[in-house]
Amino acid sequence: MDLLVLVSITFIAATVNGALGYGFSSITVPVALLFYTNRILNPALVLIELVMNSYVLFINRASVPNVWKRVAPILIGLAVGVAIGSYILSLVHPAWVKFVTYFFLLPLILLQAAGIRKPIKAERAIAVPFGMGIGTLYSVTTISGPPLALLFNNQGYAKQDFRAALGIIRVAEASFTAVAYGIIGFYSAGSMEIIPYIIPSVLMGIPLGSYLIRLMDPETFRRFCMAFDALVVAFGLSRVLVELDLASAFTTYSILLIVMLLNAYLLYRFFRERPPP
Repeated sequence: MDLLVLVSITFIAATVNGALGYGFSSITVPVALLFYTNRILNPALVLIELVMNSYVLFINRASVPNVWKRVAPILIGLAVGVAIGSYILSLVHPAWVKFVTYFFLLPLILLQAAGIRKPIKAERAIAVPFGMGIGTLYSVTTISGPPLALLFNNQGYAKQDFRAALGIIRVAEASFTAVAYGIIGFYSAGSMEIIPYIIPSVLMGIPLGSYLIRLMDPETFRRFCMAFDALVVAFGLSRVLVELDLASAFTTYSILLIVMLLNAYLLYRFFRERPPP
């Protein structure tokens, strides 16, 4: 059952990643954490994402010169953040890592779903601290897509520049994290055993996503993906709050209900304000 869910969710996540250029971990991790701990899941996903993001960067390599100077300061903070996050991951109980993953991911997804667009004027000033935050978040959770997409969408990147910037940062974070996991001895037989079940999903899902996005409006597709992601994360947060005995079942599943209602409102507002085709 665990492997069936893993294969299914990684196929869906790879399809989204093929369409949008990000989203693999932010969809895979919230579901997979219901069945696996971060210590098993993270090393496998980091190695797969290293290959996957290298491919994304390769096909968008022509836009790298356009964005390199803008993303280079982020890479400095990224290296520091990965070292911090990897050390934290080696110390913290898996249930608390799940809680941190869901707790930080949910508001980021909802901010994207709300269509927040407010460019940051001091882009260079926040680059290194932002990189540290991204590196810490990624090495602990293998998730960085939502905050990266939120930043780059707000900063007005062209489509190919957006994908190239994402590719540079995600290859760097996966490379730094893969090395850090090796240094702290994080790789295990359990992690290596699930990789063969994920690879076919990625090989089929990415081309499918690239094809599907040509047939539909990208923004509509993105909003539906975020709505699904928000529900999954809210459910995972409800489960882990009960697991950690931080709240009653009634309180935690009230969070899920609130997110469902907020999701429905954001989708309704999106389609109401969207001009007719």
